[in-house]
Amino acid sequence: MDRRDFLRLAGGAAAIGAVGGSCRSGSQRSKVDGASVPSGPGGTERTLRIGQWSASAAGITGYDDWFDNEYTPRWGDEHGVRVIVEHFRLAELSARAEADVAAQGGHDIFGFTSPPADFEDHVLDHREMVEEVEAKLGKAIPLAERSVRNPVTGKYFGFPEFWAPQPVHYRMDLWEASASGGPASWDDVVRAAPDLRASGHPVGIGLAEEPESSWSLLGLMHAYGSSVQDEHANLALKSPATVEAVKVATNLFRAGMNEEVFGWDALGNNRLLASGKGSLIVNGISALRLIEAQDPELASKIQLGPMLGGPAGARSPYLMGVYVVWKFTGNAELAGRFLVDLAINYREAFVRSEFYKMPPFPGAVRDLGDLVVNDARAKPAGKYGLLAEANQWSTNLGHPGNANAAVGEVFNRHVIPRMFASAARGVSTAEEAVERAAAEAATIFDTWRERGKI
Repeated sequence: MDRRDFLRLAGGAAAIGAVGGSCRSGSQRSKVDGASVPSGPGGTERTLRIGQWSASAAGITGYDDWFDNEYTPRWGDEHGVRVIVEHFRLAELSARAEADVAAQGGHDIFGFTSPPADFEDHVLDHREMVEEVEAKLGKAIPLAERSVRNPVTGKYFGFPEFWAPQPVHYRMDLWEASASGGPASWDDVVRAAPDLRASGHPVGIGLAEEPESSWSLLGLMHAYGSSVQDEHANLALKSPATVEAVKVATNLFRAGMNEEVFGWDALGNNRLLASGKGSLIVNGISALRLIEAQDPELASKIQLGPMLGGPAGARSPYLMGVYVVWKFTGNAELAGRFLVDLAINYREAFVRSEFYKMPPFPGAVRDLGDLVVNDARAKPAGKYGLLAEANQWSTNLGHPGNANAAVGEVFNRHVIPRMFASAARGVSTAEEAVERAAAEAATIFDTWRERGKI
């Protein structure tokens, strides 16, 4: 362990005290059919501890309650174990995971919302778990496979739990009044943006140092043929395509967005749309689901569309739920059983998440197309039907290659939104912004290449 790793892990351990108040326990049943849970080694009660993101914080309000108070108690009863679930805010996940590693304990299973390739040395190889599920359900979709396997080491550093598409949310009433009609491309949005903002309804694409901005801007980059790396994990950020993407975002900001986009947190675009002022955002369907619950009339005016396209088509990365089983757990077999069972029976999780958590193994939800088309809350009817084909315009972090620790660090350091914001604010030209971002990313890539991870 070098000094950098030591400081990172020590910082994670210290973060327990700083963020511990934000978590909450879920299932804590200790009885099986009226009898005590069978004891583990030494007479201790068998427990399985899970740490993961709080879906309710993003607007999927019923999922955590189902997972904590229905699914895990039921599974625990069936396997003679007490399951304890702790939830953390999105911004806390990395620190809490680092704290587990520093302490060599805390949770048996930990759930991330993006590929945790930087934790590869601290987790089990999940290959057998993935292969067991695939033997029953068929292959995982490619973007899930690319999010959990390191092609250099051959290790499955995670187990894919869910993936979330990132469709466009737009106000039908406002776009019908605009000259361009409904948005299909980034050019459409740039053309319509001046009139939309003039009418008091700006576009909402984040340019802040937070995850949602990074996801949207990566989608913009891919539409113009730009990416952080190529398919062989070589840095590819410095390119004419990236410069073009930065210029498009700069034009969009100056034509149709407000200064607030530079200071947003992960829910900034959600709030803009929910206020009734926003004309368009790019986000997971949690944004619309929350509005459906709070303001059904406004929700009926919001339509969903595939990710905006460009000269290179439409490809958007977004949340990729990945569970890991820590190497230091004493419950490796039990943890693996939990993950396999959840994946095989994921249809209930998909429905309880209101279609937000898409199954990485499509065989788990064979009637997915019928479910999304016939959603009872959708107005107009069928608006969620596009999710059935979302795999066609979605991709993984690290596109066109696999997810890896270098791309993950570029993402977590907010290199991408900082690059775009610099040009949009006029601090630098598009070319200068790309040059600076590429130099920062090069150091990150060199470090992980030296460690043999890419």
